[in-house]
Amino acid sequence: MRNIRRSAGALLAALALITLAPGVGRADDPKIPFERYMLDNGLEVILHQDNSVPLVAVSVWYHVGSGNETVGKSGFAHLFEHMLFQGSKHTGVDQHFAILKNIGVSSVNGTTSYDRTNYYEVVPSNQVEVALWLESDRMGYMLPLLTQEALDGQIDVVRNERRQRIDNVPYGPTFMKVNEMLYPEGHPYRYQVIGKHEDLESSTLDDVRGFYKQWYAPSNATLAISGDFDVGEMKQLVDKWFGTFPKSEKPVFTPPPAPSLAKTKRVTLDDQFAKLRQVTYSWHSPAVYADGDAELEILASALGSRTGRLYKRLVLEEQVAQSVSVYQYGAGLSGTFNVSAILKSDADLDKVEGMINEELMKILRAPIEQAEFDRFLVSNESRYVYGLEGILARGETLQSYNHHLGDPDSITADLDRYRKSTPAAVLAAAQKWLSKPRIEIITVPVAPKAGADKGGK
Repeated sequence: MRNIRRSAGALLAALALITLAPGVGRADDPKIPFERYMLDNGLEVILHQDNSVPLVAVSVWYHVGSGNETVGKSGFAHLFEHMLFQGSKHTGVDQHFAILKNIGVSSVNGTTSYDRTNYYEVVPSNQVEVALWLESDRMGYMLPLLTQEALDGQIDVVRNERRQRIDNVPYGPTFMKVNEMLYPEGHPYRYQVIGKHEDLESSTLDDVRGFYKQWYAPSNATLAISGDFDVGEMKQLVDKWFGTFPKSEKPVFTPPPAPSLAKTKRVTLDDQFAKLRQVTYSWHSPAVYADGDAELEILASALGSRTGRLYKRLVLEEQVAQSVSVYQYGAGLSGTFNVSAILKSDADLDKVEGMINEELMKILRAPIEQAEFDRFLVSNESRYVYGLEGILARGETLQSYNHHLGDPDSITADLDRYRKSTPAAVLAAAQKWLSKPRIEIITVPVAPKAGADKGGK
């Protein structure tokens, strides 16, 4: 699919659309102008107009992800995302990509997270009605074309995706093991978004029908349209393609109890694809946007960035590690804080773990330096503003804030989480979360056994 290149003038015009927010937060905070309204059937609509480039991004978020799955159905939200590209009543079988390619689509995909499933396409502005028709048809008319053959095909695709991305790659099994050790059986985060092979294999047509009817209703979706259009005309098109769906009740979801570890757990994991040993430590941490989430992001940067303490000590100074990764991942129900290092072949494992623990103890005893804090703020805000360049990125930003915070206009509130923090607050978050029990995984390279199959049954 072709790429759209902006001219310098078009880029400046696009950035000018990200206007300043007067009287809120800092005077130079970016603000994405938008209008939000709701159709009678419960579908939420967000419009962001930008006429600088003749493109429109159409994005639909269904407020369901793997975190809404039930026991025995792990991976189903992601499997269902694949199913929605198989065809619907008026588009025909497996025609979604072909139709979009014929009208000059520049980007199209769908993704699933713990908390939501999204579908998007970026099309020439004179072809936006085609994109709306496609999204409308699979929102309302997917079931007539649902077949066992299509389901079986996508089960194979998703299981092969798991093999390619997790089962048969270095440290992929460690990625799965982290959540298996952190979350108890029955928690929807236990088996990551991709799910278990046996759960995917057992998926049925009745499962697909039930999932569609429960979660893929207009009342559980948000449509965001960004780019080159007339607002009045776009509202008419939205009403034409989505307004006739019947009203439905928004699904009710009861979150599981907050997870916790009673004691630190440690395992050694054999990995036939890894060439070097890896040390992984993980803790439960705050959910996205919850208290402490921002502070642990700052802490992760102070430890694991190219100027971070662990990176400098293990990779640059002692030269015992090939790489270091530290990150805070906050999701809708809870989060994880992760520290990992891939060791050099001649490194002493006990000594490396000792160095890691020494640096962790330091951040539990004293605040990070103001320079470390300020470095994160500058990097975070510059990366954030640059990320708002594209019309799809702006639409997805509005979608994300709307989903998690209930208000698309949350740029300042988001940036203020970091600005209004302090090194002392980072220390308090570290002491609250990283002094608790953790999981420890030592991944060890091993030669594969003859006839072994690491890719699931």
